[in-house]
Formats: sequence, C-alpha cells, structure tokens
Amino acid sequence: MLRKIRIVLATVMLIGITWLFVDFTGTARHWFSWMPKLQVLEAILAVNVAVIIGLAVLTLVFGRIYCSVICPLGIMQDVFGWLGKKQKKNRYTYSKEMKWLRYPMLVLFIIALVAGIGTLFQLLAPYSAYGRIVTYLLQPVWVAGNNVLASIAEHYDSYAFYHVSKEVPNYYLITIIAVLTWSILAGLAWNYGRTYCNTICPVGTFLSFFSRFSWLKIHFDTEKCKNCSLCSKNCKASCIDFKTHTVDYSRCVVCGDCIESCKFEALSYSRYSRESRSSRDSRDSRDSSSEGRRAFLLSSALVTTAALAQKKDKMMDGGLAEIEDKVAPKRQTPITPPGSRSKQNFEQHCTGCQLCVSECPNEVLRPSSDLWHLMLPTMSYELGYCRPECNRCSQVCPAGAIKPISAEDKASTQIGHAVFIKKNCVVLRDEVECGNCAAHCPTGAIEMVPSDPDNDESAYIPAVNEARCIGCGACENLCPARPHSAIYVEGHEQHKEI
Repeated sequence: MLRKIRIVLATVMLIGITWLFVDFTGTARHWFSWMPKLQVLEAILAVNVAVIIGLAVLTLVFGRIYCSVICPLGIMQDVFGWLGKKQKKNRYTYSKEMKWLRYPMLVLFIIALVAGIGTLFQLLAPYSAYGRIVTYLLQPVWVAGNNVLASIAEHYDSYAFYHVSKEVPNYYLITIIAVLTWSILAGLAWNYGRTYCNTICPVGTFLSFFSRFSWLKIHFDTEKCKNCSLCSKNCKASCIDFKTHTVDYSRCVVCGDCIESCKFEALSYSRYSRESRSSRDSRDSRDSSSEGRRAFLLSSALVTTAALAQKKDKMMDGGLAEIEDKVAPKRQTPITPPGSRSKQNFEQHCTGCQLCVSECPNEVLRPSSDLWHLMLPTMSYELGYCRPECNRCSQVCPAGAIKPISAEDKASTQIGHAVFIKKNCVVLRDEVECGNCAAHCPTGAIEMVPSDPDNDESAYIPAVNEARCIGCGACENLCPARPHSAIYVEGHEQHKEI
C-alpha cells in the first residue's frame, strides 16, 4: 500500500510540474502553480515559512518521502530506475554512504550560494535541473506536436489548435547542459538507482539530517527475516544491509520497494523498531556524536545562507519580404522582470529553473549568455516586448526571485528606461517618416519632436521622457531599424515606482 500511494502522488506531482513547463497557453499555472513552491530550496530562498515548517515536519514524521513524492528530479530518476529493473531484476546492492563526496558537495553548494556563483549554484539545484531538461528538451517536442496538429486542423478549417513559435536565441549551451544532465541522471538511475540523490544532491543531503530522526521508519523483524537479500537487491538507495538487518535512514527515500519485494513480511514501515537492541545501540553510539555535530553545522549553514541571500519567425514585412533579424544591444545593466525588485534580489534568489522562460508568452525572457550567470533568465526585446497586462512570470516563480505583481502595479514599475541612438534612426538614415516608437509606447513616454529645434519642418525624431518610461521594450521591439534598433532599453539596478 505504501508503494502504491507513493506512485500515485508522485505521478500527479510529475505530471503537474511537467505540464507547467511545457504549457504555452497559461492554463496549467491556474491549477499547478503551487507545486514548484513546495520545493525545499525554492521555499528557503523565498522564505516561505509555512512550506519550510511543513516540509521539516513531513520529513521528521515520514522520512525522506519528499524525494520520492515531491521532487520532480527524484521522481524522474525513479522512472528510469523502473525501466532499468525491467531489463534486469534484483539489480541493486548495499553500499556504504559516500561521506567523502556527499558532504563536500553540500559545502560547495553553500559556498556558491554565498559567493553568488550563479552557474554552479543552479547546476546543483535539483528542481532547476529538472526545469532545464523539460524546457529545452521536452517543450520543443511539445510545441512541434502542437504545430503539426494545428496544420492538420487548419486543413479542415478548424481552430482547435494554433501555431506557436518558441524561438529563443543563444540557448544552445543551456541545451547542451540539459542533455548532459539528462544523460548522466538517466544512466545513473538506470544502473544504480538513487546514486545522484545520495551523493550529489544538496537538498537530499540537507533532508538526510532530519530523516535520521523520523518517527516512521523501515524496520526489520529479525525473527521473520531469512537473509534472502531481496530487500537489498531492490533498494534503489542502496541503504539496506540485510546481513546486519540495518537501514541507513539518511539515504532511505521511503519508496516502499523493499517491503513490496520481501516474501516473508520481515520489513515494516512503522514507529516501533523490531531490530535487535544490541545492533541498534551499537550503530547509534557509533554514528550519533559525529553525525549530530555535522547535522547541526551544515543545516545551520544552509539556513544562514538563506538569510544572507535576503540582504545581499523571422520577422516579415506584411508577409511579403524577409527582413534582417535584430541584434540584441549591449546593455550596461541587464533588465530584470517586474516583480524582481532589483538586479541583486533577482540574482540572489533565482535558481535558474527556467519556469519563467517557459511561461513568458512574448519570448522576452531567455537564459543569459554570461558564463557567470549562465542559466539566469534575462530580458531582451528582439522577439517581443513585456506587455504591461501580462504578469505570468511573477505568478509562477517559486523562489521569490520574481515577487507576485498585479497588472496595475506592473504598469507603474520602472525596470529600465529607453535610450535613443540618433545615428540608427531610419528617419535620418533613410529619410523616411516613422514614429513607430511613439505610436506604440503604452505610457506615452515618447513623443516625436523636430530633429532641428529651430525648424518645425525638419524630420521628426523621438524624444524620451525617462520619468514616464517603464522599460517595457515596445519601442525597441517595434523599431524598424535593422540590425540595431534606434531605441533600446537600459536596465535599472533597482526598480522604481512611477
């Protein structure tokens, strides 16, 4: 029963989170936007006290069931492990805890978080790794399938589906990282089960400090046990030693496979231990002092780190002529989404999960090309602009990097300001009339003025009122100048209310 309940809950969680990433209609966020907020690291960074306490209590009562039911990366590994067991049954074996790798990886993760090494921090974050895999490997397939159905529907004069363009430039390196991550995780899970979770994953190591003291645990009944070793051979965490009738609770993910495989009902998931008192006492006396000190120091370091983080279609002209693609301008300060409040807040909280990139309907958000912040989303306006009425990214961010913001508040939040580059303007360069930027500015921050102040009949060029500009990028996106826009948005370190 334990295993069946775990599979049902894990299936719901995996489908919900995956749909959030691949969905381009915005429907999924109305149903499942709460799921990413249950992730441990994201809850800590967002200082979501209710979720943090809830997950701590969950682990202290049930053990590391979070890793089997809530974490999508863990659930994905279970899928690969299940496929591997189809090829060869009874494939696992007991192995000792790799302390020499497990705890240094957690320390490295904490250092990366404190030092602001975003790329390293985001590489190790489990939920972020799953988000990259789905966004850059599965979502293109999902969109392609939708477009095939749209073409078929169009042939029969149906509008049940519509064509979708998901053209995000400069994400090839992120795709390579996603492919490598998926390949490594798939290979490890296929052959060795939860090796990644119990040696690399910082969240798994953090939760292990609590799971050692969980109220419910897997226990042996030594009188019933025949030492057949089936429990050890089916333990994906390699944490059951059938010879000594012991379980390493710091690595056990409470999957229930061992109970399911035991033919003698010698294993139970209960409050009371049926181990021999002598074996349990000897193990406890050996581990308690060293593990207790390590648990206190490392868990305190992670919580302190969270507190420190708080401070510190190619375009076509009328469908007739293909025109040159735009080139992103070199901004001195990157643009961060409305709701992120500041560049510092965004960088310190973002885990690089790419959910905001997946949710953005205007293709404004995309991964940074900066190696120091390689997976950190950034804004650019070659493919679209940040529409004032859209706040989807703020509704789905689980880590507090983009705080929820209403459409009304967004319309009065200045994330940057427009800068006019006179030499690029088609009015002066090509001697044509334009005014596109002024016509489409949603805040009226741009007006057309004579290029020669002393001659009202001279060509009219844009003038920017920085006090009214919110940095939405409509002017930059709709500027006809190619390849460099005559007007672009420079980001602000700190957002302002206007």
